[in-house]
Amino acid sequence: MTTTEARPTGRKPPQLVDMSWDPITRIIGNLGIYTKIDFANREVVECHSTSSLFRGYSVFMKGKDPRDAGFITSRICGICGDNHTTCSDYAQQMAYGVKPPPLADYIVNLGEAAEYMFDHTIFQDNLVFVDFCEAMVKATNPGVLARAERTEAPRGEIHGYRTIADIMRAFNPFEGEVYKEALKVSRVTREMFCLMEGRHVHPSTLYPGGVGTMPQPNTFTDYLSRLMRVIDFVKKAVAMNDDVFDFFYEALPGYEEVGRRRVLLGCWGAFQDPKTVDYRYETMNSWGKDMYVTPGIVVDGELVTNNLVDINLGLRILLGSSYYEDWVNEQPFVTHDPLGNPVDMRHPWNQTTVPVPQKREFDGKYSWVMSPRWYDKRTDQHLALDTGGGPLARLWSTALSGLVDTPYVKATGHSVRISLPKGEALPETTLEWRIPQWSNTIERDRARPYFIAYAAAMALQFLEEAMGLVRAGETKVFENYEVPDEAIGCGFHEAVRGVLSHHLVIKDKKIANYHPYPPTPWNASPRDMYGTPGPYEDAVQGQPVFEENGPDDFKGVDIMRTVRSFDPCLPCGVHMYVGKGKTLTTLHSPTYGANHG
Repeated sequence: MTTTEARPTGRKPPQLVDMSWDPITRIIGNLGIYTKIDFANREVVECHSTSSLFRGYSVFMKGKDPRDAGFITSRICGICGDNHTTCSDYAQQMAYGVKPPPLADYIVNLGEAAEYMFDHTIFQDNLVFVDFCEAMVKATNPGVLARAERTEAPRGEIHGYRTIADIMRAFNPFEGEVYKEALKVSRVTREMFCLMEGRHVHPSTLYPGGVGTMPQPNTFTDYLSRLMRVIDFVKKAVAMNDDVFDFFYEALPGYEEVGRRRVLLGCWGAFQDPKTVDYRYETMNSWGKDMYVTPGIVVDGELVTNNLVDINLGLRILLGSSYYEDWVNEQPFVTHDPLGNPVDMRHPWNQTTVPVPQKREFDGKYSWVMSPRWYDKRTDQHLALDTGGGPLARLWSTALSGLVDTPYVKATGHSVRISLPKGEALPETTLEWRIPQWSNTIERDRARPYFIAYAAAMALQFLEEAMGLVRAGETKVFENYEVPDEAIGCGFHEAVRGVLSHHLVIKDKKIANYHPYPPTPWNASPRDMYGTPGPYEDAVQGQPVFEENGPDDFKGVDIMRTVRSFDPCLPCGVHMYVGKGKTLTTLHSPTYGANHG
C-alpha cells in the first residue's frame, strides 16, 4: 500500500505498540496521527492521518455575490488568508475577463513575497526547529547531542556558531538567540506585507481587478528598507539549516529514510509576470509558464507537465476514507473547459459537498479531509501528490523547468541559483539549491530557508519594476469590470505550504459552485477509494525510528519531524458549526522547552 520501498529481510519478531498524537501540537487545527510502532525492528508499520472537524465553505458559498469570494475565503485560515484572497481574485479575474494594471500585479507579488518570508521564518525557526534544538535532542537522542558538541559547524564563518550544538542551543524555545531573532524578523516581514496588502492576515486592499493600495512615493522604499534589514538573517538561516541537516545525515546513518516517500510533487506556480499574464483560460498555459515560480508535477524526478491547463484537467477529488456522500450521479456544473476539453465529474468544478457524520473506523471512514489526487493519463493512476511543505515542490518544479531567468533568481535545469545583495554585515551572496536525492523530512525542511531567500530575491526585482512604473507615471492599480450572468474561473497559486486552487462557477450573477483546494487536504488526505494512503500517512508509514527512548518514554520525535516537515495547517481542511449553544473548548500545550531546564 505504501509507496516507500520495502524493508530488508532478517527482521526480529515484531513488538507492536499502538501510539497516537491527537492533536498534533505546534500547528493550527485538529490533526491526529495514529500509528503502530514496531519497537523490536525500530520502525513505524502503520499510520492513519485523521481530522475531526468538518469545513463547509463550499456549502455556504453557494448563492453569494462572487465579488465577495475573496473576503469570505480569506477566513478559511488565520495563517495564509491572503493566499486564499489572491487565489480567489485570480479565479474571479478569469471569470470576469478582467486584467489588473501591471502595478497592481507587482503589489500583489510583493505582498505574497513578504508572506512567504514571514510565515516560513516563524514556522521553521520557532516551530519546526524545536524538534532539532538542544533541549529536544537531549531528551530524545543524547548520543547525537554529545556528538554535536564535538562537531565543528562547517559554515560558522557565515552564521557565527562554532559547533552544531551551539546552533541547536540557539534554537531553544524562548531562550535561544535565533529563536528570539526569528520573532523579530517575522514582525518586520509582517510590516512589509501590510504595506502592500493593508492588513495581515486578511487583506483589506486586494480585489478582483486590482488593489486598493495607493502607490505613495515611500510605499516601496519603506518595504525595501525593511527587506534589507532581514537579508543577512536569511543568509545565515540557510547556512545554519544546511549545517544541522548535513550533520543529522552523518550522525544517524539511514536518517534519509525518515519521512521519505516516492517523489510525487505538485506546484501550482506563484508570482505572476504582469507583462504577459491576462488571466484568460485560453492562454493559461502560456502565462502560467511565465510565472516566477514555475508550476509543475514531478513524478520520480521527472517533470511530467508544467502546463496549467493539463494540471487543472487532471484534478480529481476522491472519497474513500472520508465522511462524505458521493456526487458522481448528479448533474455536472461544467462539462467542458473553455478550450473544449471534457471536465471530469470528480473535478472541483463539479464537486458537491454532502457531509455524512459517523463513527471513526480505521478500516473504513476516519477523516473529514477528502482525498485530492492528480490523474496521470500516462499510467492511468490517481497520484497522491504532496507539496513538500511548499518550498520543496516549488524549487524542484522551477529547477527542472529551467524557465525562470532573472537578475536575482535563475533556474538551471538541476538547481535554482539565488543572488542576494550585500547586507549590513555579510557580502553579496549567491545561494544554490540543488535537486536532492530524496523527498524526505530533512529535504522538506532544508528547502524552506532557501525559499525564504528566493522570495527575498524576487521581491527585489518586483520593487525595481514597481518603482520604474511609478517613475514613469503608470500608477493605475484597478480596472473596472462587470460580473457576467454565467462564467467559470479557476485560480492557481501557491499558499505558503503548497498548492492552492480555487474553482468558481457563476450562474445568474451568483456563485453556483465554489471549491477551494489548499495544500493541507492534499498532504493530510486519508486513504482514497483505491486504498492509496495520503502523503502524511505514506511518509510516516514504514519510516525507521531513531529516537533512543523506548515505549515507556517515547516522544515520537521522528514522527513529529516528518509531519511538521509538510508545514501542516488543518483549518483549510476542516471546520464545523456545532449549534444549540454548545461550546467547543480546545486546549493547546505550549511549545516544548518552556521549562526544559
